[in-house]
Amino acid sequence: MFTRVTARKSSRTRGAALTIAAMAVATSFAGCPCISGPVNASPALRWFLFSNFGASKICPEMLKSGMSLKLQDRSPAIGRFFPMQCSYNVDDSTKTVTVNIGGTGYGYVMPAKRVGFSLTASVEYRPDFQIAGDDIYIWGKLNRVVQGPNFQLGYVENPVVDVMANVTPFGNIANFLGNQVVAGMLSQGFTVVYNEDTGKEFTLGTILPPAKPHRPFDVTSTSYLTFANEVIEVNAQQRDYLGPFEIVEAGQSLFLKISTEGAPVDVMIVDKGTGDAWREAYQTGKPLGPPMGPVQAGGPLQPGTVDSRRYPLRPGLYYVVIDNTSAAGLVSPPVNILNPLGGTAARVSYLAQLVE
Repeated sequence: MFTRVTARKSSRTRGAALTIAAMAVATSFAGCPCISGPVNASPALRWFLFSNFGASKICPEMLKSGMSLKLQDRSPAIGRFFPMQCSYNVDDSTKTVTVNIGGTGYGYVMPAKRVGFSLTASVEYRPDFQIAGDDIYIWGKLNRVVQGPNFQLGYVENPVVDVMANVTPFGNIANFLGNQVVAGMLSQGFTVVYNEDTGKEFTLGTILPPAKPHRPFDVTSTSYLTFANEVIEVNAQQRDYLGPFEIVEAGQSLFLKISTEGAPVDVMIVDKGTGDAWREAYQTGKPLGPPMGPVQAGGPLQPGTVDSRRYPLRPGLYYVVIDNTSAAGLVSPPVNILNPLGGTAARVSYLAQLVE
């Protein structure tokens, strides 16, 4: 989810706040019945705006940061998929856009525990949007799966588990992550809700006016650009790599509002180069260890507290790493007496914003 910064607006900050450039055109007409009526009523005009001003923005947006993997919209994230290659094709005859995507990621599912995977897929979306008062709803609706998803399971943390073992009621582990979670994420399509005053919200699946995406923290009273606002679950001896989030200009800061339930965690901010190498080692099963570069900021977070602070950072891309391991940071996972081998999971709610 993104929300526009109103203070010290720049073309780069404003551009980063748009999922598709069609919104820049449509935003000028939001709330104007003389324009919204003709736009909503004309499929040809909606397609013209999307194909000419929006299609080229799909891949840059998809490649910016990881995508959380969830069983359903309001459940905590159980892993993350990081697109690394993306291309698109526009078909004017069918009025569809085919997105070709490839990347890697990790997930946590018992009894395998942490697993790493790679994925490629080609998915055809039928884009559309509607102006509803001051809100603009932009949809990427699944038209068909062109190819894949080609899912390849890599590292499996629990070596005694057959990767084809059943994960009731989802079938085998590879099928669960490949089809139920990752493929399900791609096939849901997406909805972007844009408002000139309150900014942009992104969610998987299709929601219709006047519904809005569910978020753990209320940001309706702020005017900051919001990178993410979600709940994640980080099991013992596991991590989650959030972002990366972009600091666009000097003088900007990363604002984090974060709380944890269950286990204490370490919050560590690292640059993208350090984070990419650290994440690659994590999802391919290298021994757990500290980051391969300096930690820019962060610290321990205890359960039952809500930590809100700004982190002034130089322009660039940064991961926020939530660490529930004994191999990095200042805290170690407490032992769960009911499950001494599994430890205690942390349920973390976080809000990441760009402030000036």
